[in-house]
Amino acid sequence: MKRAGTVFLAVLLAASFYGSRPVYAQTPAAAELLRRVDDNEVYKTIEYEGEMIVDYQNRRYVKTMKAWGRENNDSFVEFLNPEDRGTRYLKKGGRLYVYSPDAEEVMLISGHLLKESMMGSDMSYEDALENEKLSARYNPVLSRSEAYNGRDSWVLELSAKKRTESYPKRILWIDKENGDLLHYELFALSGSKLKEYTLIRAETFGNRRFSVESEMRDLLRKGSKTTFIMKNVVLDRPIADSVFSTRNLER
Repeated sequence: MKRAGTVFLAVLLAASFYGSRPVYAQTPAAAELLRRVDDNEVYKTIEYEGEMIVDYQNRRYVKTMKAWGRENNDSFVEFLNPEDRGTRYLKKGGRLYVYSPDAEEVMLISGHLLKESMMGSDMSYEDALENEKLSARYNPVLSRSEAYNGRDSWVLELSAKKRTESYPKRILWIDKENGDLLHYELFALSGSKLKEYTLIRAETFGNRRFSVESEMRDLLRKGSKTTFIMKNVVLDRPIADSVFSTRNLER
């Protein structure tokens, strides 16, 4: 199994899988904490029905979807709400494609387009393609222990190993009891905070804790937040290769 990373839309953002773990008996090393974050976000396959609620400048946009994901390699999302019905995304081989029913063609999203908002949300296309383990890209420091929303947590600060990272600095709040990634913040090279993620609700699937509702805020967009809700989640059931194909994208 591979790291889920930021899986496509809600797969790309909200699907963090947490195995049951005991309370830490002593202060863990920063590298061990980051390794646990990486190792927790794993799966073979996922299917779900999702809802993406975008609140922007006092207006609300509700988008519904059906999504499939396989390890860290493949994701397919089809939008079902009337305004976006027929719009489909395919992540495959490190590339991101979109099919628009209006244009009736498939487009590769690349270059400057990767910086743009994805479906009007608080996440960029570049966020969607992020998939390598955090431990391979960042140096961690365990900065402190504090409560986050009433839950005891470790605060882990990450600094990028390469200047090419979209977010040179990250700060993570990790629940001491069950390892939930409660909150994280993303920063620019200047030190300005760009985005915030917050876990709203998690459910238990077998021995896993699964994020089924979360929120992302792009702080450069005033009055904006995006809430991801996942329903009817199915884990580790085989998915046909044909789902993750350009033919399925164009049908």
